Amino acid sequence: MNDKKNLLVLAGDGIGAEVMAEVWRLIDWLDRRRGISFAVSEGLVGGVSIDAHGVPITDATMAQALAADAVLLGAVGGPKWETLPFEVRPERGLLRLRKDLELFANLRPAVVFDALVDASPLKAEIIRGLDIMIVRELTGGVYFGQPRGIETLADGSRRGVNTQVYTTEEIRRIARVAFDLARKRQNRVCSAEKANVMESGVLWREEVQWVHDNEYPDIDLSHMYADNCAMQLVRNPGQFDVIVTDNLFGDILSDEAAMLTGSLGMLPSASLGAADVSGRRRALYEPVHGSAPDIAGKGIANPLAVLLSFGMCLRYSFDLKAEADLLDRAVNGVLDGGLRTADIMQQGKARISTGVMGEAIIREMDKLSG
Repeated sequence: MNDKKNLLVLAGDGIGAEVMAEVWRLIDWLDRRRGISFAVSEGLVGGVSIDAHGVPITDATMAQALAADAVLLGAVGGPKWETLPFEVRPERGLLRLRKDLELFANLRPAVVFDALVDASPLKAEIIRGLDIMIVRELTGGVYFGQPRGIETLADGSRRGVNTQVYTTEEIRRIARVAFDLARKRQNRVCSAEKANVMESGVLWREEVQWVHDNEYPDIDLSHMYADNCAMQLVRNPGQFDVIVTDNLFGDILSDEAAMLTGSLGMLPSASLGAADVSGRRRALYEPVHGSAPDIAGKGIANPLAVLLSFGMCLRYSFDLKAEADLLDRAVNGVLDGGLRTADIMQQGKARISTGVMGEAIIREMDKLSG
């Protein structure tokens, strides 16, 4: 395969650069062993961009992102920049990427690897074999609705305002993503909202039902209030296949589902835009974990989440399913072999560094490739 795939790498802050270094190993392996070439460019986002340019992301870097086939991001933020005004903090760079790239669908898989069943805070019999996909609407809802802000009232007190707002098309397009994914999984979608107390929740439920009835009648659709969904994720997570929900509830539920697996350091994510006439989608891939400034520079961060995020990039942006499957098998093999970074360390296993974990994945891919 000689056609190069245009990838923008934004390592970001904290452990971002450390874990991203292991992706470069994988990119090199794909070139050497599979003949798959990537045209990789790099840029700054978050605190490192603020330090260099005074803004969390520059217009030039945004232009790179808009031109790329996919963007791979490490992490943003840290205590160094926490005192800055809200509108120029590192996280605003990530929000601008999502907004300007029109990445409305966030995919957060929560998968429990057999070797890590005992790392979960839940009993093994509850989470063994867990494989959930949470589909979160990413560019609407309370995080972007207007009006918003903090105002001083006549009596001197203050009021904070955020607006929850959704339209028919915003809901229908995220529902279609969930239903399409379900067709490739177990054919089940659960839609989570608060239709009992929120008009936006009523609209959400009605529009998801419309998409089901008119376009995906073969899918098993259920509706659940978001607070009950949060409870059920702890009580009986195996009942779920694909969960589709709004921006706010998706933020909360996906983090809860993530911890069922035992470590944020294991979890990838993908944020996708609408398909153009050629079928191409703008896309951003990033690990769920944050910048972890407390361990930055120590070489102990878990690189598996960013490697698996790159695996999602191979699958969804570059149509390299075989290579994505191979990476998943390699991760399983390394974990079955007893190698662990600090965040997933278990008694009787071998504790290794970020770099050694990356090397182990490459060796396992070599072995699996024959």
